[in-house]
Amino acid sequence: MTLTEWFIFFIVIQVIHFLGTWKLYVKAGRKAWEAAVPVYNAVILMKIINRPWWWTILLFIPIINLIMFPVVWVETIRSFGRNSTTDTWLVVLTLGFYIFYVNYALDVNYIEDRSLKPRTAAGEWISSILFAVVAATLVHTYFMQPYVIPTSSLEKTLLVGDFLFVSKFHYGARTPMTTVAFPMVHDTIPVINTKSYLKKPQLPYFRLPGLQKIKRNDIVVFSWPTDTVERFFVKTDKRIRKPIDKKSNYVKRCVGVPGDSLAIKDGFIYINGKQTVLPERAKPQFSYYVEAKGQLSPRYMYERYGVTGRFGQVRQGVYFFSAMTAEAAKQLEDNPNVISVKRNIEAAGSNNMGAVFPDATDYKWNQDQFGPIYIPEAGKTVALNLKVLPLYKRIIEEYEGNTLSVKGNQILINDTPADSYTFKQDYYWMMGDNRHASEDSRYWGYVPADHIVGKPVFIWFSFDSNASGPFWNKIRWNRVFTTVGGDGEPRSYLIPFLVIIAIWIGVSQFRKRKKENSSL
Repeated sequence: MTLTEWFIFFIVIQVIHFLGTWKLYVKAGRKAWEAAVPVYNAVILMKIINRPWWWTILLFIPIINLIMFPVVWVETIRSFGRNSTTDTWLVVLTLGFYIFYVNYALDVNYIEDRSLKPRTAAGEWISSILFAVVAATLVHTYFMQPYVIPTSSLEKTLLVGDFLFVSKFHYGARTPMTTVAFPMVHDTIPVINTKSYLKKPQLPYFRLPGLQKIKRNDIVVFSWPTDTVERFFVKTDKRIRKPIDKKSNYVKRCVGVPGDSLAIKDGFIYINGKQTVLPERAKPQFSYYVEAKGQLSPRYMYERYGVTGRFGQVRQGVYFFSAMTAEAAKQLEDNPNVISVKRNIEAAGSNNMGAVFPDATDYKWNQDQFGPIYIPEAGKTVALNLKVLPLYKRIIEEYEGNTLSVKGNQILINDTPADSYTFKQDYYWMMGDNRHASEDSRYWGYVPADHIVGKPVFIWFSFDSNASGPFWNKIRWNRVFTTVGGDGEPRSYLIPFLVIIAIWIGVSQFRKRKKENSSL
């Protein structure tokens, strides 16, 4: 929906509210016109139902307002004596239109000092659950979101089985664009495996101010730009078109920021002609061929050298490993049973590992030899011709909402001939440290700024499903309560956290006993 359409929709809602409540406003000792003034009418309604004024703010926050509207409808009729279960169901099932019946057909009286305490234990539970969901949704949407690492694309920095807290406020929280959705879930409702949202209506993209901009080599969570899968990790032929904020979440390292010129040579990243120096904790991995005298098992390679990923025997005595660091490869070379260790590098011009971006005949790139390519910056203009068009085609059409066509050698944008294009937003280049086991920008291109979700900041739990032994042996205790960023080996803050919890419990118990003794 456009801003004009949203404005019209807002006015219609205000008219409906006025027609359905103005008599109730009068019975509550207010003026009829107060029911007609946008926003002000909500503040007055909060006074009528004896609820705090800041509930008005909750009515304008997408997703949260879906919970708050039924609560306000119920509170409104109860303020005029309609307390029965039947009344409650009627106002909810009619989407609030039962209030029209109360307003015009019933002779009700306003109860100024009604009790706000639920009359039953069930009501108490429902009230508590509703506001717990509201609070959790606020935190989840605007502050911190839990996230689990499902793949090995950032192996050694973030491991499969790491449970993260992703900060929304570092880069600025992206306000929800999908207005009708099930709270506290992403694109699918668990158990019943049903889509959790309606595609329409959609709000325009908006991002709150952030604490910092995305820096080169930051680890970033973002919405997968080319996502069409119905459910992540579920193979199906069904493809669907998702709203931006309901696309699957990916986590990668931002290796290119707006304005950069990026190239990949022999698997190493070059920015503006210079090889990138990765943070100390980043451990790039590549695939290797290993020739050995005896057997090399995945378990042995994992426990001895920390090698993860796919494993296969190419021929007698020669093994392929999809993910190995240079340090592990060097250690493996010193093994007396190993004859040779050779890194797998795809040669320039070959394309043995599948199509890469932009998948055009003029670009003979692959996963190890790529670019140079320009990372678009908002407000900057590039020259357009048929050769460079594949690089920016998806940006022009999909991400920035233009029509694009080609007639002969002429490029038409919005039916107007064009030999240049000015970008409307910033773009980023995201890649995994596990270079040969990462689906990233090399395969689907740029990540628009409006697809950025947040910054991983904290690992609160980590579980290694490949480890042997009981459950507690599979917990990576040295990673629990560690930060994602920083230099050197991650440091666990679990013990300080437990000490703080113990002190808090002790102080609470002391205060409780002191209060009990003072009341005797």
